[in-house]
Amino acid sequence: MVNFTILAGGFSSFIASYVFDSDANTLTLLGQNPTGQNPSWIALHPTNKSILYFASSRSATNENTDGALQSFVVKSDGLLTEALSQVSTAGNGPAFAIPLSTGEVAGMNFGGGNGVIVSTQEDPTQFVTGSPAITFGDATTSHPHMALEVGSEVFVPDLGLDRIWRLSKDAASGLYQIVGQIDQAPKSGPRHIVVRGDQLYTVHEDDSTLTQQTIPSDPSDSAATVTANFSVVLLAEASNTTGSPFTQPFLYVSNRNTGTTLDPRGDAIAIYAVEPALQLVKHVFTGLDQIRGMQLSGGSENAFLVAAGVAGTAGTVVLKRTHGGADLEIVAKNAEVPTRSSFVWVEDV
Repeated sequence: MVNFTILAGGFSSFIASYVFDSDANTLTLLGQNPTGQNPSWIALHPTNKSILYFASSRSATNENTDGALQSFVVKSDGLLTEALSQVSTAGNGPAFAIPLSTGEVAGMNFGGGNGVIVSTQEDPTQFVTGSPAITFGDATTSHPHMALEVGSEVFVPDLGLDRIWRLSKDAASGLYQIVGQIDQAPKSGPRHIVVRGDQLYTVHEDDSTLTQQTIPSDPSDSAATVTANFSVVLLAEASNTTGSPFTQPFLYVSNRNTGTTLDPRGDAIAIYAVEPALQLVKHVFTGLDQIRGMQLSGGSENAFLVAAGVAGTAGTVVLKRTHGGADLEIVAKNAEVPTRSSFVWVEDV
């Protein structure tokens, strides 16, 4: 039997702890851990999986001016300690936090047009104060939404300015600075990214697309040809096929409701094959409303995916990857906490 502790952030004042039993296919709520306001994005330390970081904001509408990063330790019972350290994100409405392999933690302020990359002390639960803000643009137009470590650089998709910023550390000052950008289509709204080799895959919020580009080797080159562009909106009935019986890389894209009429089947997760070329495999309906958080279980197989919406009352669902990853099957649900926005997995046994 393998039990997983699943931690779930959201627009609330707590992080929920669940245990998922992969043999019995049950998802049980362990408790609610008090936190700062709106821990909407959470992330584990890259090597010490008992350390949790998250971005805390005072307002679900990103109208606060005192965003912060906080750190916790995951206890053996799956619950969290009290906050061990806190540091300002130097801006408004942080929507994302992620630790880097350097021991630093990045926090991006969706409502502030800026972000920080904060150092930690020898004890990685303790932040170093005084990191300057990295400004991308005016707060009314620039909306950085995540950060991704790519080699020695950090990529930051800016939903408002339609570009992916490229940051690197200045050798003299030791501070991160903008060294380039990768332009995106006007009004596309790049929100989340993933990189595989020299290929950049971007999920765009405003035009509901998934794109693929080759990353320019020179950071000062902002032009990257779009080699694939797919709408993630379900325009027709989902395929009744079970997917292809092969194992290869896949992308899973949440398809949040884009209209005023809700599909009774809930939002769909779009599955894309990456090789030999990016292509849609199928949509899988979840019963969720406005999926915001999805996370694979990790490990060598990434056998499960957890998801939830930020609206409605459907709670959290766990899906099992089937047919080599080309399909998903819901295996467990828990609706005690009606909405969540991000997850991390901790394998227990």
